[in-house]
Amino acid sequence: MNCAGTIERPRMVADEIPGYDYGSPKAAKSPITTKRLEQLKQSSGFTKDDEHWLRVAGEVLVDQTKQLVEKWRAVISAHPHLTRYSQRPDGQKDPHYSQMSGLRFQQWVLDTCLRPYDQDWLNYQQEIALRHTSAKKNKTDNVQSTPTIHLRDVVAFTAVINDPNIIKPFLAAKGNSAADVDRMHQAWCKSVLLQIALWTEPYTNSQIAPNEW
Repeated sequence: MNCAGTIERPRMVADEIPGYDYGSPKAAKSPITTKRLEQLKQSSGFTKDDEHWLRVAGEVLVDQTKQLVEKWRAVISAHPHLTRYSQRPDGQKDPHYSQMSGLRFQQWVLDTCLRPYDQDWLNYQQEIALRHTSAKKNKTDNVQSTPTIHLRDVVAFTAVINDPNIIKPFLAAKGNSAADVDRMHQAWCKSVLLQIALWTEPYTNSQIAPNEW
């Protein structure tokens, strides 16, 4: 079972995305098996129908990722305890870090909707998770910033990522019916929660990210 089925070329937000190691040997190897992933899908109620509506959502969002990420980042910018995760030690914004991570954030939207949920996808979920912890944060872009993004904020920010007041206007922008927008949103929410469950893995490993709650 996968999200997007077979596609000839992945949809990309840019020709080159620095630090984007999807499907590369540079990406981490997930300790989660595809069998366990299937169980997690069952736990979240993620179905074939959700796969379909995520594909629909991906086609709707494909040219709106920058604006959507800007909405999410506006929420981050409004709260100093979140903003500091991308700031330098002197409290100043690092434009390079913001730009590179922003491109990857945009690509994450498309990967959520249009990539098959296979071993490469699982591996990149682990890579994303590690880049939030002290194991890999800052290393991809060779920057100096806080050493970790605390798990508590990763989990809590899910409410913003799934907020219908933020994402639904984007899902409705191409004229889909309200019922179809609801279906896209429900599939999106399930996928995001599924990914958050996967991202918690390194945080719960005391040898990888101790005391980073």
